Formats: sequence, C-alpha cells, structure tokens
Amino acid sequence: MKKFLVLGVLFVLPLVAYLFFASGVHNFAKLPVLNDTVGNLESFENLTGQNITFKSKITVLGFLGKKIYNKQGNAFNLNQKIYKKNHEFQDFQFVMVLPYGSEEASKELLSELDDITDVSEWKFMFGTPEQIKILFESLNVSHKLDDNLSTNYVYIIDKDGSLRGRDGTLKENEQKVDGYDASSVADLANVMNDDIKVILAEYRLALKKYKADRKEK
Repeated sequence: MKKFLVLGVLFVLPLVAYLFFASGVHNFAKLPVLNDTVGNLESFENLTGQNITFKSKITVLGFLGKKIYNKQGNAFNLNQKIYKKNHEFQDFQFVMVLPYGSEEASKELLSELDDITDVSEWKFMFGTPEQIKILFESLNVSHKLDDNLSTNYVYIIDKDGSLRGRDGTLKENEQKVDGYDASSVADLANVMNDDIKVILAEYRLALKKYKADRKEK
C-alpha cells in the first residue's frame, strides 16, 4: 500500500508543478504602465530616412547627448546585456536620441557595435535641444538630463507609446523603477533584463491568443 502511495505522490507532484507553472505563464503580472502620455518622434530625423515611431514597437529609449563618447560604455552595456538577447524579436528596437551635430559620432559608434552583432534595430534620432527636452520631460520620470542632453538611464516604451516599468506594488518592499541605469551592468542584467522578458512575454501571449481566436472563427 505504501509503495503505491509513494508512486502516486511521485506521479502527482510533477503534474501539480506543471500546472502551477503553466498557470503562472498565462496569469503573470504585466509590466505596469507608468505614463501613457509620452511624446512622439515626429519632430526628429534619422540618417536613413526611415519613419521611426514608438507605435507597434517595443522600444528601449535612450538619450546619449552631444558628447556621445561619454556614453559609449553605456551603449556597449546595453548591446551586450539587452539588445543581443532580444533583437530578433520582430517588433523590438533601440532608439537613441541625440542633438544635431552628433551624426558622425553616432555613425562611428554604430560601426563599433556592428563588429559585435547585427545593429539593424539600433535607431539614432536627431533633434534640437528643445525637442529633446520636450520628449524627455514627457516621460515624467525621476531623472534629469544633464548639460549635454544625456542621461545614464534608458526607458521601456510599449507598442502604444506608453512608459513601462515597476510601480512598486507587484512585490513586497519593491521600489518604483521608471528607468534603468545603463552604466550599471548589474541593473541591466538583473532588473531591466527581467522586465524586458515580461513585456516580450506579454506580447507573445497576446499574439498567440489572437492567432487562436482567428482559428476558432
């Protein structure tokens, strides 16, 4: 009798674990929307003439400023810890905002990054100092641009053009996170990487549900 009981427990436990994790996948907490009034990229230009927009894209938004060489380390951190792992996701892009006059420096940085991985989803956008300030202020985050129109922080913008992050309510003692420090490998690897996984999973599940609903019709 005991033998059958042990065998029964050994059979049931993996099943319970599977159901627990399967349920978790479909009912995980979404990455909270922190601000749904973020500005757009319409007033900015890029070197390729492409129409770059937040809409229908998951965007990592950064502000490299007019002294781009000061932020090269940040760019390489982002490329290694976030971009390389996720750039094959169809609707994923990096958008870096810079002032006019930074075009050649951005080409050099892009060339260096291209030695490491495919950089087709790195987008450099150029605008006036005023345009950059207006876009940054529309994020309504806890950080500031420095005198070079740059910040170490980068931001997750969803397909609706809304700022995503942690609102401090998902876990006990969790702090609000409205941006990610690109100068910190630990912050990118441990915090931003997890949040990117969550938002990508959210859209993957939404796509699967859409396809399943289409098949039922």
